[in-house]
Amino acid sequence: MSNKVALARTDNAAELERFREIQRLCYACADEVAATLEPGVTEREACRRMRRWLRDRGVDDWLHTPFAWFGDRTAFQGFKVPTQFLPSGKRLEEGMPYILDMAPVKKGYSADIGYGGVLGENRVWRRLDTDLAEYRTLILDLVRERRTFADIYAEVDALIERQGYQNRHKKYPGRVIGHQVGVIGGPLPKGVGFPFGVRFLQTLGRELVKERLEGRSPLWNGARQSQHPPTPGLWAVEPHIGFRGVGVKFEELLVVTADDAYWLDDDLPHVHRWAARKADA
Repeated sequence: MSNKVALARTDNAAELERFREIQRLCYACADEVAATLEPGVTEREACRRMRRWLRDRGVDDWLHTPFAWFGDRTAFQGFKVPTQFLPSGKRLEEGMPYILDMAPVKKGYSADIGYGGVLGENRVWRRLDTDLAEYRTLILDLVRERRTFADIYAEVDALIERQGYQNRHKKYPGRVIGHQVGVIGGPLPKGVGFPFGVRFLQTLGRELVKERLEGRSPLWNGARQSQHPPTPGLWAVEPHIGFRGVGVKFEELLVVTADDAYWLDDDLPHVHRWAARKADA
């Protein structure tokens, strides 16, 4: 088997179920680790808990190892170099927002999720998190309209500006709001070129070259390479907004077919949280 990411077969229900299972495993991990967070815990300790939890349940490789950001680091405040994304010794305090982000691989199937929360109460976080729901609807609608990825990126930017927030996903390497996900395989040994999995880095490089030759990219941003209609497959989508040192995001898998799109799973913590708030209102 060559070193490549096999694109997800969106017409194969059994294969999509495998991706759904690994995504649900991620959210179960985030839920359980979030429940253990207390004042004084560091980002590094939160990441150790996530890694241990996932390995105990059969995770055998990584797109990237877990990240945790606390306080103003959820808004990437002052981030200028890639190493600042790595888990730090920052300690969680009462009222602080946090983001848990993980991208494990289990038997070749992968997911990449972002999970936001707050220790105690924070009214700014609650407002941003409530407004974040609009991005999930907007992105899906525009993908279904077959707008180009670059156009969708621009529409997300426009919504961020209307809401009075800051675009934080532009801080990610490549300024990405999403990236393609598939089945990781090949003869390369499993391992981590911290924080990314070795096989993922190898296969991503090959896909970048292949897709570039075809006028596409496995990375979704606002650049020229994303000026094409949505590519069929699975996409990890991660809109990330910030305001006054508070950042919120979600990240989950979007299924794109030749003529439609849908979120892989609606049974997710942030979806339930937004629905509960809407019902209360």
